This record gives sequence, structure tokens and C-alpha cells, in this order.
Amino acid sequence: MLAVIPYPGLELLSTAVLMLDEELNVTYANPAAETLLAHGRKHLIGAPVDRALPAGATFVARLRQAVDAQAGFNENDLALDLDGDPVHLHCVASPFEGAYVAPDAPPALVLEIRELDQQLKIERESRMQEQQEANRELIRNLAHEIKNPLGGIRGAAQLLERDLGDEQREFTQVIVKEVDRLQSLLNRMLTPVRLPRVEPINIHEVMERVRTLVTAEFPGLEVRRDYDTSLPDSAGDKEQLIQAILNVARNAAQATAGKGEIRMSTRIARQVTIARMRYRHAIAVSVEDDGPGVPPGLAERIFYPLVSGREGGTGLGLSLAQSFVSQHQGLIEFESVPGKTRFTILLPVRERAA
Repeated sequence: MLAVIPYPGLELLSTAVLMLDEELNVTYANPAAETLLAHGRKHLIGAPVDRALPAGATFVARLRQAVDAQAGFNENDLALDLDGDPVHLHCVASPFEGAYVAPDAPPALVLEIRELDQQLKIERESRMQEQQEANRELIRNLAHEIKNPLGGIRGAAQLLERDLGDEQREFTQVIVKEVDRLQSLLNRMLTPVRLPRVEPINIHEVMERVRTLVTAEFPGLEVRRDYDTSLPDSAGDKEQLIQAILNVARNAAQATAGKGEIRMSTRIARQVTIARMRYRHAIAVSVEDDGPGVPPGLAERIFYPLVSGREGGTGLGLSLAQSFVSQHQGLIEFESVPGKTRFTILLPVRERAA
């Protein structure tokens, strides 16, 4: 009887993984493979590859050649027929080279399979993360370089104020106030450097704190709540999560000019993929507004620093929110049409043993 290979790390991957023996029979399938191929593990394990992965005789011949030559290959557009529905996949076949601890013979080939749309999404997320990290590093460096001259300007203005009359002092006070405003802005740019202080948190306590702050700042705003009270407690930095969700909620309130309606909700999300890792459960926090929506030209850059679609906006709120959420291994995504914009924060729920 074929045994499942004890690699728990593969169970969490968003990439579908199949392992094949020398006869091209499936010896292992992870949960992502079950989802992609629409068959349970019991059905897949022990099945010939052409039945588990109906991709045609040419593909099976390439797998046989790979086993004989102990060499891998890439198939960039593998057409799969699943119950009459064609699916296009990206497949990487590699000889098995890892340590093996199961009693059966080690597999001959490892197949990594992704849908092409998923592959493109992963590559796009990777590029965005690299670009955003480069932007944040640039902003942090600029902020450090600017803070020192600002201190000198403020000190010089205060010295001048001592020797000037009341009428001229008004101008030096303007200088001091503007320097203080710029320093506050720079401090916000540098905030994400601090690592999270992890502690047990209840997400609804965080949501209620955000609701209190938003309603105090925007008295004309109507805030509706739709919470799933069965959600488990999680672990994280409470202050960072409050700030991240507050930035999103404040953006929503400003989009309605402080007089519309926003809806704050919580749900459990299942089988979530974040940064190439698959999680069984995640807490989904959503903030929805009835404002005009995100301009199409900003959709790809909305999380970049200093990018804002609002006159007078600093473009830091969503960038800081994304930084805080990323430090919790989470993700922010959004969907927007005129009259309805929803930002969703996904925070993975880790198993107790982990």
C-alpha cells in the first residue's frame, strides 16, 4: 500500500504538488492538488498520472523520459481536460532529491502545478512587493536626510524670534509650525520600522476601537457593523492593527466626505493563499464605503507611498497600513466601482502548535 509522504510543509503550499513513482503512479498529493484537480487524495494516490492529470499522451511521454534521464522540464502551457472544461496550467517536473523517511520507495518525480492565472498573480504580487519595499526604503532614507536640516531651520527660527518685534514673530511662528508638521509627517514615514509586539488579541476589540475613533473624527458618518462573533482570538500587535484598520476606515470616511455610510465587517476565510503560502483559515476584516470609488489610474499604485487620489492627502495611510499588515504575514486587497469600494485585510490564523 502506498503511503503519504510525511512532508507537512507541502500541505500549506498554494502550489499543487504531485509525486510520482517510477511507474508514473501518484504517491502523494497535497491539498492544493486536491482542489485543482477536483478529486480527493484517496482518489489520486495510486492512480496512473494520465488518469489523475489528464493532459494527453505527449505529456506522459515527457514524464517517462524525465524519469529515465533523471532530468526535469518545464511545461508553460499544459492543457488539462477536467470534466470537459479545459484548464491551462504551468507545470514544473523535477527529479526527487530530498530526504525520505517513509517506508516505501522514494518517488521518482515531483510535479509542481499552478493555473496560469495564479502564476501571473504570484509574479505580479512579487513585483509589487519588491517595488513597494524599494519605495519604502527610498522614503525612509529621504526622511532621515530631511530630519536633520529641519531641526536646524526650527532652531534658527526660534533664535530669530527673540530679536524680532511682534509683527515679525508671526512669520517665524509659521516657520516653526510648518517644520513641526513636516517632522510629524517624516515620523509617520519611519513608523513601520518597528517590529510587531505580538500578544493575544480579539479582533472585535480592535474594530470597536477603530469605530470609536472614526465616529469621533467624522460625526456625520454612519458606521454599520456586521461582525462574526464566533471568530477565534489571534496573535498580533494590537496598536499596529488598530492603526492599519483605522487608516483604511479613515480613507473610507474621507471618500464619503464624512457624511456617507461605511460598513465594518469580520468573517472567517478558508483556504487562503498569501505570499505563496496556503492557510486553512484567515480572519477577513472588511471596510466598505459608498463613495465615488478608486480612480482607475490609481488602482495599481494605491498602496505606494505618497500616492493619493484626494486633494491634500499625504498618500501614506494605505502604505503604512500595508506595512503593518505585511508584518503580520497578512494581505490587503480591494475592489472598487463607483458607489461601492471594499478594502479587505486578511490575517492568517495560525494553528496552536505553530
